[in-house]
Amino acid sequence: MRSQISKTRLWIARIMSGLVILFMLFDGVFKLIQPAPVVEGTLVLGYAEHHIGVIGILALVSTVLYAIPRTAVLGALLLTGFFGGVIATQIRVDAPLFSHTLFAVYLAILMWGGLWLRDERVRKLLFVAKGEK
Repeated sequence: MRSQISKTRLWIARIMSGLVILFMLFDGVFKLIQPAPVVEGTLVLGYAEHHIGVIGILALVSTVLYAIPRTAVLGALLLTGFFGGVIATQIRVDAPLFSHTLFAVYLAILMWGGLWLRDERVRKLLFVAKGEK
C-alpha cells in the first residue's frame, strides 16, 4: 500500500527527476544525431566515433526506464553506472573537477533525490526508518 505524500514534495520530486530526464534525453538524442560538436567532444574524451551511437542508445534506454514509474529504480541503477563511466572518463582526461567531473554526481543526486522523495520503497531501502530494526 502506498502512503500519500504532499503535493509540494511530489512536485519537488518531479522537478528533480525531470531535470535529469530532460538533460539525459537531450544528451542521448544528440549522440544519435551526432552533430560536429558532439563528435569532436567525444573524440577528445578518447572514444571512437562509432561508439557515440552506442553511448546514446545506452543513455536513452536507461533514461526511459527511469522515467517510467514502474521501472524507475532499474533506470536509476543503470544511470548510476552510466554516470560512473562519465566520471571515470572525465578524471582520465583531467577535466575540471567541479564543472565537468562532478557534473554526473550532481545529476545522480538529483536523480536519486527525486526518486527518494516520491517512492517509499526507495526511502525504506536507503534508510532504516526510526523505530525499525
